[in-house]
This record gives sequence, C-alpha cells and structure tokens, in this order.
Amino acid sequence: MPKFVDIETPYASPTSEGLIRNIRYARACVRDSLSRGEIPFASHLFYTQPGVLDDTVPAEREKGIEAGKIMIEALHAVTVVYTDLGISNGMRLGIERAKKSGRNIEERTLGDNWEEEFSRHERNHAHINAW
Repeated sequence: MPKFVDIETPYASPTSEGLIRNIRYARACVRDSLSRGEIPFASHLFYTQPGVLDDTVPAEREKGIEAGKIMIEALHAVTVVYTDLGISNGMRLGIERAKKSGRNIEERTLGDNWEEEFSRHERNHAHINAW
C-alpha cells in the first residue's frame, strides 16, 4: 500500500528569486516522492497558489499550515524533510508537530543537480505557461 507523505521544504523568502527557487524545489521534491510510489502532499504549494491564501499575511499563513497539518495527521502520513536548501522555521514547526503526534520523520536530499534535473521536466510540461 502506498504511503502518504507530508513534504517539508522551505517556502518563504525575502526575495522573489528565493521564493521562486523554493517553489521549484518543493515541486521537484513532490516529483521525487511520486517517483518512489508515495502519495505526497505539500500544503505550502497547494494553499499558497494565487487566489487561495497569501503566505505573507500571518493569519492566512497560519490557516494554511493548520489545514495542511490536520489533513496529514488524519492520513497518518510520514513527514519527509528535504534538506538540500536547509531547514526553515516553518519546516521546524512541521517536524515538531510530527514528533508530538508520533509520526515518523525521514530526511532526504535531491542532490546537487536537482535544478538541472527538474528544469528538464519543467520545460516539457504541457501547462508551463499557466504557472
């Protein structure tokens, strides 16, 4: 039976370039999880899409974090922490919540060439211009 996975990666950044890199990295991590036969969920990608919630508004950020963690806990998901870009404060909160609820935690990396590898998939995506 495939396992449900809570993807932890950095999201927030003080620069737009950093935010774009973090979003691309999170997408690459979701792709990696899917390639392992897992069922991943990255609430920071889902809830922060334009028009859903604004991560720069603290109340909206908290609402998204809480909704994501309630879903992940209901699914008894494993928390997978991807560490190529370091561990952010938001990731630390996710790790602590996983520990408190008794869920397993795994650390992973994509490796030094993740951007090059992901770019190949991204360029060939049918909906690349929509994002």
